[in-house]
Amino acid sequence: MKSLLLAATVIAIAPAAVAQQAAPAQDHSNHGNHANHAAPAAARPTITSSIKDLLANPETAAVMEKHLPGVANHPMRPQFEDMTLAQVMPLSGGAITQATIDAIDTDLKALPAS
Repeated sequence: MKSLLLAATVIAIAPAAVAQQAAPAQDHSNHGNHANHAAPAAARPTITSSIKDLLANPETAAVMEKHLPGVANHPMRPQFEDMTLAQVMPLSGGAITQATIDAIDTDLKALPAS
């Protein structure tokens, strides 16, 4: 039911959604001999990450699917995946509530450290 409501809402507001652009890549090239330094591991997405990033990580994707079943395969995903849950909430017609976001945040924080 949440998926259908979210779909209808996103379809209705999709033309008004503002596309967000990814931040430009930063130059992390070595300036000097730093061959012995390992690259830091990518941080796990958090509640303030884009929906796309949350769904790209298997652990956080499982949390998203628990609270928003079908979100990974939602037909309108391209319209909202670059947004955060907080940005989508007012556009979701009640399908995503602050309680849902809080529950996802709690579960994300409970994941074991990588």
